[in-house]
Amino acid sequence: MNQLKTLGLLALLSGILVVVGHAIGGPSGATFGLMMAAVMNLGSWFYSDRLALAAYRAQPVTAAQAPELHGMVQRLSQRAEIPMPAVYIVPSQAANAFATGRDPEHAAVAVTEGILRMLPSDELEGVLAHELSHITNRDTLTQAVAATVAGAISWLSQMAFFFGGGRDSEGGNPIVALASIMIAPLAASVVQMGISRTREFAADEGAARLTGNPRALANALRRLEASAKSMSLGGNPAYQPLLIMNGPKRNFLANLFSTHPATGDRIERLLQLEQNLGGTQSQRIGGFSLSL
Repeated sequence: MNQLKTLGLLALLSGILVVVGHAIGGPSGATFGLMMAAVMNLGSWFYSDRLALAAYRAQPVTAAQAPELHGMVQRLSQRAEIPMPAVYIVPSQAANAFATGRDPEHAAVAVTEGILRMLPSDELEGVLAHELSHITNRDTLTQAVAATVAGAISWLSQMAFFFGGGRDSEGGNPIVALASIMIAPLAASVVQMGISRTREFAADEGAARLTGNPRALANALRRLEASAKSMSLGGNPAYQPLLIMNGPKRNFLANLFSTHPATGDRIERLLQLEQNLGGTQSQRIGGFSLSL
C-alpha cells in the first residue's frame, strides 16, 4: 500500500509540473512541462546519488580512513543482505546522516563529522541501519526523484513569476495562471512531504529489526533533534527529506509542512516495537573513532 501511495504521489508531482507549464505557455507549455518531468525523472534515476552527495559536499572515505565506520556499514549490510554501499562523510559539525542511490547496487551512505563525534556506537549503528533500510526499500530513489521534481517546479515557478509568467495567449484568465504559478511550489512541497512521511516510520522499524535494539535508535533520534535546534546541516532544502533528522522547526507553519513525522511519534513507535521484540538490547561496542 505504501508503494502504491508513493507512486501516486510521484505522479501527482509530475502533474503539478505539467500544470505550471500550461499556466506559463498554454498547451505548448504543458507539453514542455511533461517533457521536463520525464527528463527530470530519468535524470534522477541515473544521477540521484551524485546530486544529493554534491548538495551536501559529501566526500568519499576509504576503510583505511574510517575503519570503524566502514566496519559498521559492512556488518549491517551483510545482515540486510545487500551490497555494501559507498561510504561518505559530510564536512559539517551538524549531526545528521542520509542515504542515496537508485538501488542497492548503486547506493551510498553519508554521515556528518558531527554525528560521528556525538553518538555512541550503538546509537550510530541504529542511524546507519535506518539509512540501510531506506536503501533496501529503495526509498532513496523515490525521495531523490521527488526532491528533483519538486525543485524543478519551484525553479520554473520562480522564473515564470519574475520573467512575465501568468500571460495567457489563448484568452485564459491571467489571474488564474498567476495563482497556479504561485501555488504550485507549495503544492509540490506538500506532496513531497507526504512521500517522505510514508517512508520514515518503515525505515525506523527496519533499523530496529536489523539491529535488534530499537531503544538505541530512539535515543539517537532524541539527541539528533536536540542538536538540530542549535545547528542545522543546511544545504538545498529540496534534499531535506533524505536526512534522518529535519532542520529546526521555527514556527507553527513549518511544523505543518514537515517532511518527517514528529520525533516523539517516531520514538514512541520504536519503544513499542522494543516491547514487541521482547526488549532485546544489543551491547555497545566501544567508543567511535575516525582517522581522516
